Amino acid sequence: MLGVAVLLGLAHLILLGIDEPVAPLLLASLALLAWRFVREDWGVGALPYVVQSVERVSANAVEVALAPLGDPIPAQPGQFACVAFQSAREFKGCGEFHPYSVSSVDGVSGFRIAVKALGDCTRNIQSIVPGVPARVQGGFGDFLGKPAQAPQYWIAGGVGITPFMALLRSGPLKRPTTLIYLYRSHADALFVDELNGMAASQPLLTSRLVTTGDDPIDPRCVIPAGEDVSKAEFWLCGPPPMIDAFAPFLHRRGIANRRMHFEDFGPL
Repeated sequence: MLGVAVLLGLAHLILLGIDEPVAPLLLASLALLAWRFVREDWGVGALPYVVQSVERVSANAVEVALAPLGDPIPAQPGQFACVAFQSAREFKGCGEFHPYSVSSVDGVSGFRIAVKALGDCTRNIQSIVPGVPARVQGGFGDFLGKPAQAPQYWIAGGVGITPFMALLRSGPLKRPTTLIYLYRSHADALFVDELNGMAASQPLLTSRLVTTGDDPIDPRCVIPAGEDVSKAEFWLCGPPPMIDAFAPFLHRRGIANRRMHFEDFGPL
């Protein structure tokens, strides 16, 4: 689609009667598009990794630990990486790059991602085994990069819990944090046992794990009217309907845009 847009833009210049030569612009644009395709889509700029371990974290999700075979990517909590899993003796990889949120940073080189079965490729990854080679690009994004000193509210939906897990695993919390984790059913919930353990061991963490079922999300049920959120900062990560439900609700509770941070997880 990007290539089509560039060609249409150049055609628009011709129709407008622009006197500048169009051929050099066309060649330069096509060259940049070709380089982008080779580097990003074919993964020439990707780094080699290998699957170190696989752990099932829900009925339809696995957490995959990746170890570098050379230089590592600079993955941080709140970032995501584009990963393409290759074929091995016991696994047929789809070879496509998909973005996955970092669920843990292991030491100075390895990291983990949570993969939920949402499409053909991610369903296939549910059967992945250690030793599978992978190509990795990243890390990208800065969600959770600069938390303020105010009390924190983390609102996660489904697999949107992953960036918060990475931050929780990175060390003790430094400010009061309320984690609200919404999931359709217990089978859809990731890391529930680990989250319960963290809530018991970290005095600054309050967790609210909520099973929503198939009903629309009602924010009033998880943030009651009498709860003082006037000084809090909100971080939201989950499917678009969750974001659409909470954003106007928080505005009505007096939360300004600068104190709301969003990242949505659509299906792949």
